[in-house]
Amino acid sequence: MIAMSTRHILLGLLAAGPSHGYDLKRRHDERFPQARPLAYGQVYTTLQRLVRDGLAEVEGTDADGGPERTLYRSTDAGAGELARWAQEIAPPAPFVANEIFAKVVVSILADGDPAAYLRAQRAAHMERMRQLTAVKTDSNADLATVLSADYALNHLDADLRWMNTTAARLTILTAEVDGA
Repeated sequence: MIAMSTRHILLGLLAAGPSHGYDLKRRHDERFPQARPLAYGQVYTTLQRLVRDGLAEVEGTDADGGPERTLYRSTDAGAGELARWAQEIAPPAPFVANEIFAKVVVSILADGDPAAYLRAQRAAHMERMRQLTAVKTDSNADLATVLSADYALNHLDADLRWMNTTAARLTILTAEVDGA
């Protein structure tokens, strides 16, 4: 899976107006509900780099009755960088690093049971698909959550189809791996 660009996501969130790191983290986790939640340290480190690179700047600080918080805003250079990034076509991966396939081959090499592994992996995928289907059919789910769940479900479905194809070709694959 391809990781999202944290710096560009934060620039996108800053495009709506100045924000504190805490608010950016919260908004990220709300806007990208199926993505890995950002760690606060990652947010603040990324903000420091954006400031260093001239893509964001500190607008000020406030305390609001609590600890002092820094307010960040995007610069014109940050807006330009965000616009450039948002228009880039995400290239299809030139190589596929598939852990499932690697485990099937290693299982063959180690005289394991690749068919049993594929069945167990399929069961894990099916469970995750049930969870995501429940998330997207929740009447309280917003469109971002539904679309994110749909994206994950489509990828899981592709994995399942690949596992079925591999299981059907396991005898041939085993012969090729053992003969190599």
